[in-house]
Amino acid sequence: MGTELAGLIKADLAALTNDANRMAIAPAADMAAPGAFNTLPSGFSFTQTMKDALASVDSENRVAGERMEAVDAGKSDDLVGAMLASQQASLSFSMLMQVRNKVMGAMDELIKLPV
Repeated sequence: MGTELAGLIKADLAALTNDANRMAIAPAADMAAPGAFNTLPSGFSFTQTMKDALASVDSENRVAGERMEAVDAGKSDDLVGAMLASQQASLSFSMLMQVRNKVMGAMDELIKLPV
């Protein structure tokens, strides 16, 4: 999981670097065009992204539970692995809750905007 996460972070960093380089090279007139900052892929869906995140957190929680049950039942001696999986699931859930709180805060701010 750590290697996958590091790979995703490197890919995001490379994409951000490419976008920054493109913006530095692009003339200001091109950036003023309507929709110039709409760089999201056409298939991007916030709802689907959140569903995927929820499924991932749920999967990690189930795996951690299964590993803990295996240790409790004596089927496995990997207590360290079970504890690490449990901590990883806990951190993933905490991160998901922080994202949820940020989104809800942003929605509250949007609702407060005058029309």
